[in-house]
Amino acid sequence: MTPDPATLLLALQFGDSAFPSGSFAFSWGLEGLAADGLIDNDEDVAEIITQQLTLRWNTMDRVLFARAHAAQDLQTVICTDLAAEAATLSAPMRDGSRRAGRALLGVCARLALPGVAEYRHATADDARLGHLAVMQGLVFRAAGLPLPAAELLSGWAVISGLTSAAVRLGLIGHIQALKMAGPLRATLADLLATPVAADAELSSFTPLVDIAVTRNVRRDMRMFAT
Repeated sequence: MTPDPATLLLALQFGDSAFPSGSFAFSWGLEGLAADGLIDNDEDVAEIITQQLTLRWNTMDRVLFARAHAAQDLQTVICTDLAAEAATLSAPMRDGSRRAGRALLGVCARLALPGVAEYRHATADDARLGHLAVMQGLVFRAAGLPLPAAELLSGWAVISGLTSAAVRLGLIGHIQALKMAGPLRATLADLLATPVAADAELSSFTPLVDIAVTRNVRRDMRMFAT
């Protein structure tokens, strides 16, 4: 089925690397893994991104995203946000998720998307709120993106964000990033073929990344916040 042009154009706007969401500041563990000598080529990078998609995004972030996207009121979004806080065991990952989510929220509040400014006020009163997956669900729905397109955009943000970070770290080149994207897109498409269950529980198992993020914030010299 041909995508609706308006929906496709809206998704392209939010997925554009020039969209000022602040995501360029986060490597989500890649920098720490590279510093520790655990990744140094395109195969290593692809493996980490695949793990992030399958063992973190699909089983935790996507579930949170779907709940926020379906929420009919801000209190439900708050409850989802607090669930994200409780389920994220790594303190640096919690901090990074909130920083990235609040950056996205701030941009979309300035765009006057419905309900976004109100939630921004809620995050000002509670330091636990503002997790990225939840904010994506909130703002993509507010922008008018239906769930299939919004989920696709959320998953693609994982791929594009991590490959961009890998390029900036010198782990891969631009051509390698483009070649890598094909198999990763296929992985994402396979994951999206199975909808999120209504009773899905939150789960994540990326211990190497969590440890790398924790170690990275203690380094004197680093490029990324995570």
